[in-house]
Amino acid sequence: MTEPIIKVIIPAYNEQNSIANVVNDIPNIVDEVIVISNNSTDNTEVNAENAGATVLKEQRKGYGYACLKGMDYISKQKIKPEIVVFLDGDYSDYPEQLTEVIAPIINDNIDFVIGSRDKELREAGSMTPQQVFGNWLATFLMKLFFGAKFTDLGPFRAIKYNKLLALEMEDKTYGWTVEMQLKALKQKLSYVEVPMKYRNRIGVSKVSGTVKGSIFAGIKILGWIFKYSFK
Repeated sequence: MTEPIIKVIIPAYNEQNSIANVVNDIPNIVDEVIVISNNSTDNTEVNAENAGATVLKEQRKGYGYACLKGMDYISKQKIKPEIVVFLDGDYSDYPEQLTEVIAPIINDNIDFVIGSRDKELREAGSMTPQQVFGNWLATFLMKLFFGAKFTDLGPFRAIKYNKLLALEMEDKTYGWTVEMQLKALKQKLSYVEVPMKYRNRIGVSKVSGTVKGSIFAGIKILGWIFKYSFK
């Protein structure tokens, strides 16, 4: 059996102090690490490049915009990956756990894997109260409306490339993770969660670290859930 081609997409906005750690800790089974600088004004780009990542630039602000940029880049490559992994650039996840995230796809032919930020494994204070509540509410509603078994909207996730394309992802900002999970449910993809360690991020979160960011993220996430519940 040949080893699968794996690409990692990392959206990053002003993560100069963390991005090299993230890139360096990714296991060498990965074929390419793609960092999308989402309008960064610091040394994120040069630090990512020096660590060995491919660096793209996306001027339009938004997590989804950055992820779509990474997907567009992959779509233009001659040889396509079997697996795409999404990971944040703030070093709150443990990139070395990538092998655990992709294991269900390789070993059990699962379509989609979420790295769930397990309560027992995460550092104190690594998730804000609004993040914890938002995750609980979103996954509760997905269970209520769709019978989902998700417990988290964790950004560390892996998916078969062909399944990712079939989702026709479109969210440009905060709703990216929940859109992926809702569409995976709608398309009846097989999925599992893998418990992940989680630590306090380097720097301040651009979403959960601000009241405005938390409110907009919450509205976007709930909007996607209710949109799909009536389809």
